[in-house]
Amino acid sequence: MKGRKRHIVTDVLGLVLGCYVTSANMADVKAAPAVLIWVLEMFKRLIKVLTDQGYQGALGALIRTFFAQQQRQVEVEISQRPTEAKGFQVEPKRWIVERTWAWLDNARSLTRDYERLPENHEGMIYVVMIRLMLRRLAKNRRTWQAKPT
Repeated sequence: MKGRKRHIVTDVLGLVLGCYVTSANMADVKAAPAVLIWVLEMFKRLIKVLTDQGYQGALGALIRTFFAQQQRQVEVEISQRPTEAKGFQVEPKRWIVERTWAWLDNARSLTRDYERLPENHEGMIYVVMIRLMLRRLAKNRRTWQAKPT
């Protein structure tokens, strides 16, 4: 199958902590441990992971068994749509990741698949996120500079 599937882990602000790019025919549950275990090892303070229904399955058990040797508790919570909901309804905390995807989709280098290797596409996601954060820091610095009196 032609195409790519991008898996990202974000914090509550929507900043990308980890990314993994696979071919489009790979299941979400198989690709999630590649990025999630790496992020959980890098950021020791993370204790709860919120996922959508695409990552449902043995992901929670895999995370618990992986970190059982380290005496670390990591909870995996899958966001569920309310059963009484009809039509479109925003799932709790899901908008954070969707907002991050919207930020990333504004970059021309990510809207088209210019890279040949998935690792290069993964690197471009990190570059675009760095660029976004530098722009925000520069804008924030200008507003915090002292005004001449």
